[in-house]
Amino acid sequence: MKNTRIIIALILALVMTSFSLALAEGQPTVDRAGNEIALPDKVERVVSLAPSTTQLILDLGLGDTLVAVDTYSAMYYEETADLLQYDMMTPDNEALALLEPDVIFVTGMSFAHGENPFQTLIDLGACVVVLPSSYSIEDIRQDIIFIADVMNVEDQGAAIIAEMDETIAGIAAIGESIEDKKTVLFEISALPYIYGPGDHTYLDEMIELIGAVNVLDGQSDWVFVSEESALSLNPDVILTSTDYIEDPIGEILSREGWGDVTAVAEKAVYPISSQTSNQPNQHIVEALVDMARAVYPEAYAALDEAA
Repeated sequence: MKNTRIIIALILALVMTSFSLALAEGQPTVDRAGNEIALPDKVERVVSLAPSTTQLILDLGLGDTLVAVDTYSAMYYEETADLLQYDMMTPDNEALALLEPDVIFVTGMSFAHGENPFQTLIDLGACVVVLPSSYSIEDIRQDIIFIADVMNVEDQGAAIIAEMDETIAGIAAIGESIEDKKTVLFEISALPYIYGPGDHTYLDEMIELIGAVNVLDGQSDWVFVSEESALSLNPDVILTSTDYIEDPIGEILSREGWGDVTAVAEKAVYPISSQTSNQPNQHIVEALVDMARAVYPEAYAALDEAA
């Protein structure tokens, strides 16, 4: 066992030496978190430890560069199911190093415990690119621009943003014309732990874009909502991206004591895909369209006609 560990350590040292030599010739820049990194001139081997990043790389037509992904990516995107998979919270640094990736994309979620789980790789010269949690639609745009730039496909990235912005503009134009604004509670988890988007979140922006009012407006970031508070907010519409229970709509409509809540009384409770709404990338526009159709079906009927 001891000899095996020594051999692994020697292999790791050799691999990381090659990392350092390659990156020394790379382009110095900063990642989205402001960390100084050295990007290699060519990016041909990529590890993506964030589902939103994995999906963007696939949409950029660069799926063949992926050598490993996080476990959620493998679950969501069948194109990656056969790749090596790692936990984004507790990555296996030795195994990642042995893959000799040119770039390792990680998300702010990986730092939730306060420590940098990739510090060993960084100290040895690996190019670890950190993408902090995106709080706004503009953050998402900048992430797309940055990733496309890292992957040397700026034109493809610009095309994705142009399509995304075209959809947003179409929704916003209708949203601005809506005078009778409905109040919306967007649940990303169900009772007993209701959470929803407050100010400074892209979902809050999306609720406003469709011409509605977020009942959690005035509270910052992702908000825990007690049942008592949810009842007092009395939303006209409830949207839910909860996907870990069998029937999230039925759960909301059958909640004891919720019969007088307008959304429940009028059965104005609608599902929104967790993949499109919870993954901060260009696919949020799909959730945006679904939200618009659910809250204001008549106003956005033209979207169905154009489809």
